[in-house]
Amino acid sequence: MDFLIMLVCAVITIGFLVFIHEGGHYLAARAFGVRVTEFMLGLPGPSVGFTKGETRFGVTAVPLGGYAKVCGMEAGPLQPHLQEVLAALYRRGTANMEDVARDCGISDDEAYEALEELVEWGSIMGPTKQDEFNTYRAPRVVPSKRAVRKAEAAGAPALPIYELGEPRPVHDERVLYESEYHQQYRSLPFWKRSVILLAGIATNLLFAMLVFVLVFSVIGFQVAHPETGEIVTIHASVLQAIQAGFAYIGMVVQAVAGLFNPATAAQTVSDSTSIVGIAVMSKDYFQAGLIEALEFMAMISVSLGIMNLLPIPPLDGGRFVVEIFQKGTRKTVSQKAMNYMSMAGMALFLGFFVIMLNQDIQRFVFGNW
Repeated sequence: MDFLIMLVCAVITIGFLVFIHEGGHYLAARAFGVRVTEFMLGLPGPSVGFTKGETRFGVTAVPLGGYAKVCGMEAGPLQPHLQEVLAALYRRGTANMEDVARDCGISDDEAYEALEELVEWGSIMGPTKQDEFNTYRAPRVVPSKRAVRKAEAAGAPALPIYELGEPRPVHDERVLYESEYHQQYRSLPFWKRSVILLAGIATNLLFAMLVFVLVFSVIGFQVAHPETGEIVTIHASVLQAIQAGFAYIGMVVQAVAGLFNPATAAQTVSDSTSIVGIAVMSKDYFQAGLIEALEFMAMISVSLGIMNLLPIPPLDGGRFVVEIFQKGTRKTVSQKAMNYMSMAGMALFLGFFVIMLNQDIQRFVFGNW
């Protein structure tokens, strides 16, 4: 029973903090008109959920972590035949690589690369596991209520509804391509891309600051009177609560920075904890009460936000560094280079995870503090 309670507390803590982190990315992307095709709690895999607009919301089979699939974030230059390939598939509705290549007068490889990029854009639907011939489909299109009202007010014809894989007319290939391109992350200026990348971190820190204000200023905290020993409740001012929040964030920044100092790296890793430690501590804090649980979630939220600032792909900070490099050098980082950097970053974090997991097992399972 204790293990089940610990698991539930860990899933609530991590799930909520990942939700607000990915929610920051999602809201920033949608605010700038960028398409988001998936918003999932959990690692990529089988999922359950629902679709609203162009986004599928849900929970995967492993509800630890999460992601918001912001379209157009793939690195490297644009494929050269996107415009004609998009139009060809829309006119057919359903087609395979060879059909599109023949329609556009390009090679099968060129058609495949363009189709896959359009899938990443969310502009078309890729092959499913049941497709025998790698079939691509034009997406289902249902006009929003706002678009319908706008068309009715203008006296325009009723907006059409297209089912998945249904052919549709393409009157102007360039207009169609531009409408899809401007819904992509890569079409945005540098500052908007930066906002999307850092929005998740900002949301984590904002949540922590709100908790600090709620606990220290609104609810108050208990201390013992220095002379009588009587327990009294003190309410700090909002400014004092915010200052305390920034002080704690500064402590976490200093601790994370210790990873890059050879003299303190080993001690920093030793003082850190893995998912096992978070699970054990979340159970203790939740059992202590709501205020203690909120404080714990705020502390973990700060750690999650600051860790994501590390300049290591695939973390947000790593992607932000790549954006700065591209802006400063006016060079585009290739997808191959991004993959190599991401694999190196994942290997580094896997190493840290194994060390911290072993530490937590020794601490919490065997009691070897």
